[in-house]
Amino acid sequence: MDVLVLIGRLLFVALFVASGVLHLTKTREMAGYTASRGVPMAVPATLVSGLVMLAGAVSVGLGIWADLGALALAAFCFSAALLMHAFWKESDPQAQMTERTQFFKDAALGGAALVIFAFFAYAGHDLGLMVTGPALSVS
Repeated sequence: MDVLVLIGRLLFVALFVASGVLHLTKTREMAGYTASRGVPMAVPATLVSGLVMLAGAVSVGLGIWADLGALALAAFCFSAALLMHAFWKESDPQAQMTERTQFFKDAALGGAALVIFAFFAYAGHDLGLMVTGPALSVS
């Protein structure tokens, strides 16, 4: 079972690693899109979001206080859904559909991150293939 949990963790964080790297290596391009969505201080926001994604992904992937990493990823996902994919502000039906899809994708990933948080906070000490146990414990 430990191997399945590890595989699931690695598959989950792959998206965040790739996106985090893009945020940090293509900051100007990513910040341009961020600014177009009305996010203030787009360059710092892009850098911070890239760092949060990478830190959360490394934490969950390697099992280093994976509960806190999962919370960081959840916070990123819910923030991105609200700030970057406000489909209710779109007047064009095609743009609204695209943003709605992205909004619910981010909300679903945030929900999955919350499940991962609960999983590690509840059973983290019993899981194998982790560098550390959880930082928080919920019983």
